[in-house]
Formats: sequence, C-alpha cells, structure tokens
Amino acid sequence: MILTSLLLLAIGYLLGSTPSGYLAGRWLKGIDLRECGSGSTGATNVLRNVGKGPALVVFLVDVGKGTLAVLLARSFGLNDWLQVLAGLAALAGHIWPLWLGWKGGKAVATGLGMLLGLAWPVGLACFGLFMATISLSRIVSLSSVVAAISLPALMVISGSSSAYVVVSLVASLMVLWRHRSNIERLLAGTEPTIGQKS
Repeated sequence: MILTSLLLLAIGYLLGSTPSGYLAGRWLKGIDLRECGSGSTGATNVLRNVGKGPALVVFLVDVGKGTLAVLLARSFGLNDWLQVLAGLAALAGHIWPLWLGWKGGKAVATGLGMLLGLAWPVGLACFGLFMATISLSRIVSLSSVVAAISLPALMVISGSSSAYVVVSLVASLMVLWRHRSNIERLLAGTEPTIGQKS
C-alpha cells in the first residue's frame, strides 16, 4: 500500500505537470507563454495570447488533471488523506512543472478539478462564486481570489472530513500565494480585465 500510495502521488504530480497551456502557445502561435503577458501557463494567459477556443480546452484539461489525480487515488482504495495528497500533488505539478523549469500556472483550474473529485458540491459552489464575480468585475484574478478565500468556509459548512477541510486551507493559500502580484495590482487598481493585455 505504501508503494501504491507513492506511485499515485507521483502520477498526480505528473498529471499536474502536463503543460497544456504551454503546448497550446507553442503549437498554435509559436510562443512561450512564460515570456508573454503574466508569464503564467494557465488558461487566462492562453486566452489573452492565443485565443478563446484554446483557452477553453486548456481550462478543461487543467480541471481534468486535478479530478483524475483524486479519482485514481480513490479507485485504489486510498483514504481521504491520501486522496487529498494526490490532489495536492497535481496542484504542485501545475504550479511547478517538471518539464518547464518549475514555472507553470496558478492552479485555479486544477484546484477546481481537485475539489470536484473530492467534494463536487463544494467545487460547484466555488465555481459559481468565480463566475458570479467575473460576470460583475470581468477580472479573472479577482474571481480566483474570491473563490479561494471562500473555499475553506464552504468546506466546513458542507460538513466534509477533516482531511478535506485541511486541503481546502492549503489549496486556498497556494492559490493566493500564486496570485500575490495580481493582488498587488488589484489593490493598485491596475489589474487588467478580460480583453485587456496584462
């Protein structure tokens, strides 16, 4: 079981490391997203520099990475804590991908995927908050920050296990840390809206 757990954690990390946004930029525009816009390889930077269709595909792939890591762990009978670790491994892989010199995305979509795998009602509630905020503000980073801050409270309200509550706190902090430059721009009033270049 120890070897199985370690293998599934490694698989979770490798899933998260799949550089979907980077590949979209390279294949479709011949650009390195790490040198464009925000420097992130996530769906938002793909939207701004490659296009809407590729951004949607990247978003769905990144969500799938987080969900698949959790569901694989569950299918092998791993407990809640190990399922959580598999999801966090996918998040870590997305943020610090092996293939891209440890510089990846901000883990919002992959974090959503992890939540959908662990506790789908909480995942959908977070996505709802994200969409409501983006419809009002048209600022992706603000929507991500609102969803991240709300996550631990939603997990507690849902009555989820202590493992899920802990992972919600960790995932929230990871997302907020990755958005620290965005938060500075939000406070300064200089964060771009959808359709603007960052």
